[in-house]
Amino acid sequence: MSNSAAGAPGRVHHVDFGGTGRPVLVLVHGLGGSHLNWELLAPLLIADAHVLALDLPGFGLSPPVGRPSTVRGNVDVLARFVREHGAPPVVLVGNSMGGLISILLAARMPSLVQGLVLLDPALPAPLHALRSPVAISRMVAYALPGVGERLRKNLRRRIGPRATLDATLRLCGVDPASLPDDLVQRSVALVERQSDVAGMDRAFLSASRSLAWTLARCGAYEAAIRSVTAPVLLLHGDRERLVPIEAARAVARRRPRWRYVELNGVGHVPQLQVPDLVADHLRAWLRDLPGTDDPLGQGPTMPADPGRRRRS
Repeated sequence: MSNSAAGAPGRVHHVDFGGTGRPVLVLVHGLGGSHLNWELLAPLLIADAHVLALDLPGFGLSPPVGRPSTVRGNVDVLARFVREHGAPPVVLVGNSMGGLISILLAARMPSLVQGLVLLDPALPAPLHALRSPVAISRMVAYALPGVGERLRKNLRRRIGPRATLDATLRLCGVDPASLPDDLVQRSVALVERQSDVAGMDRAFLSASRSLAWTLARCGAYEAAIRSVTAPVLLLHGDRERLVPIEAARAVARRRPRWRYVELNGVGHVPQLQVPDLVADHLRAWLRDLPGTDDPLGQGPTMPADPGRRRRS
């Protein structure tokens, strides 16, 4: 169920996909994403958890009015959302920028977070490890004040909302033809709607620049990663073009208690590419999560080997 009051200034739109009991899963999209990014995964989880997805300010159906769309601002927004809707502590499921924001919230306010599921999270990586020259050049252009705003408006005007969506999906490793037609059409409608909302481009670029700055100041971010005490499941596609697999492997080596899984042939948004596989790994991890009910009715399970590594 969509939050019908979310269109008002200052409100955060969210979707309650249903489910009852514990745990509560809060799904956090990445840069340029929205609640629609979770529509294939969320229905697979509602038998095991109560599932919510929010639109961060300036994305999806959450207006950017009167609030910054920076990483720091979004951590605060997520914290308020968890307190108001999530009955903390919750399990945060974050993709890309949403993974970074979830890590920072878990480090800053551990009492709100029962566990973290990170799907190709934004992680520090040297430029030479990035596999997409297009992504690098776009990141540099977006960082320039005034230039980024013009680029986004001109691109959308030149190629239209459908081609804009297709280009974004392909950059993330997703074949648009592989997605349900209804999901594609609603995503196109959302892109078209956002082009008419004042401040959406500014919010995207504000978030993009803040994300780049956070990753550049990798010492502070890595300190936050080290301070996370909640259990973590890290899933990362080995065909990732935006956050190289080497970055995920480096974090996994430094955090051996995290459960790390590499997804073969998968790109930046595994919840759209292989939702069934993501759901399988997430449910298995939930069974080992302290304080979680036994939603699958399978009785007690042995604790997971904290150093376990899997490839799928």
